[in-house]
Amino acid sequence: MPASVRQPRRGFTLIELLVVIAIIAILIGLLLPAVQKVRDAAARTTCINNLKQIGLALHGYHDANNALPKGTYDWATPAPGAPNQAPYQGSWTWMTYILPYIEQQAAFDQATKFANGGGSNYYSWYNPVCALPMKVYTCPSDPRGAPIIAQGSTFGLPVNISMTSYLGNAGTKSYSALPGQWDGVLYTNSKVTLTGISDGTSNTILVGERPPSQDLDFGWWFAAYGEDGHGVADCLMTSADPTVPQGVAGAWISNSSGVACDTTNYATKIGLVPGKTNVMCDAGHYWSYHTGGALFLMGDGSCRFLNNSAGMAVAGTFNGTSMTVLSCMSTRSGGEAFTLP
Repeated sequence: MPASVRQPRRGFTLIELLVVIAIIAILIGLLLPAVQKVRDAAARTTCINNLKQIGLALHGYHDANNALPKGTYDWATPAPGAPNQAPYQGSWTWMTYILPYIEQQAAFDQATKFANGGGSNYYSWYNPVCALPMKVYTCPSDPRGAPIIAQGSTFGLPVNISMTSYLGNAGTKSYSALPGQWDGVLYTNSKVTLTGISDGTSNTILVGERPPSQDLDFGWWFAAYGEDGHGVADCLMTSADPTVPQGVAGAWISNSSGVACDTTNYATKIGLVPGKTNVMCDAGHYWSYHTGGALFLMGDGSCRFLNNSAGMAVAGTFNGTSMTVLSCMSTRSGGEAFTLP
């Protein structure tokens, strides 16, 4: 019988291998944007869930106390000029007061126990609860995760300080205004009721996004002094006051490479405009890591994604003042008419 002829085994040629690699590279190039879009969508969904939990907590606090919490507690209260008297709740924020309503009763009890404990360390940033990272107060789109200032670092702090991505709506006015002129929902010693939001809770912002600044000087969730002593740019934000980004830029203490601001026109850094953590005055306005805009919690507990155009499009002039759509949504009883862009 004739011997079988063994055929030589044929491998890939170099050209074929290069073609396969090219096809794989093309497929990866097509797939990565889709994966990134899925990740962005998932992060936005989680951020919406965070804001809705915060909204439920604010409404729960309102039901129990017949008013929304203070935006911040005056740091000099209860004795003006003598903050070293118990209870030591100076600069406590609205996020601290709603802790029992986000299943953090133990943290609130610990904070209160320390505040009533006496002693010489009366500043709120001595409170151990300052160090507690709060997932519900952090937008997952922030690539830094949940930023924390390490104890004894740049600021020489006695405890770690945890940050927040969400700031309460203090309105449109400068904090040089008299307390009775503040037109937002959450501000120093505020006691706003839902029925007092005559513009309508579905038209009025409660909370908006702004990532903590790069040096972590602004964005403290537990106790927030802010750029003006009233928590602004820390736990609160105004939408039409250029003195806020100006004040933030002046207060900047960079432990990294910060970028200077254009000091010729701070009015371009108010409301809702794109931002970066390393640009000093971008801590003085709403912005987020979501593409094109930011998420906002409304007074009725719903969430809205507002495009950056809402912070720039002028809705009209009221009482001689030009107001953007965002600033109209920031007042609780301004009576403004607006249409979302």
